[in-house]
Amino acid sequence: EEEVDRIGSLMHEFLDRTINTTHAQQVNTLFTKQLPEVPGKEIEVITVNYAPGAVDVIHRHDAHAVVYVLEGQVELQVRGGTLQRLGPGQIFYESPEDLHTVSRNASQTKPAKFVVFFIKNEGAPILTPAD
Repeated sequence: EEEVDRIGSLMHEFLDRTINTTHAQQVNTLFTKQLPEVPGKEIEVITVNYAPGAVDVIHRHDAHAVVYVLEGQVELQVRGGTLQRLGPGQIFYESPEDLHTVSRNASQTKPAKFVVFFIKNEGAPILTPAD
């Protein structure tokens, strides 16, 4: 379990160095667990807090990702998809092949918070900036 915590810590250091936001965001790992039924895969659950006006760079997750909005309004879009504005209780899905072209707080005055559930390769970063 220390290994899982270490990997999570390294992933968040990577996120801190690579995500270019117009305003602050905070990412917290809630849970990481290897999936014994699927060798080489793990689930990771994080919360993301967007400050008002926060915008992420274009990126991918190389994972199945399910976003569940807790507070505020976020705008999300993957390449080839429709821009979606989501509020509390709404869900967004991304496949490992998707390029996340829009991820931002829809409000310039209110924060937003969401949970992301990832199923990914063990130890893989949760976010990779697009080239």
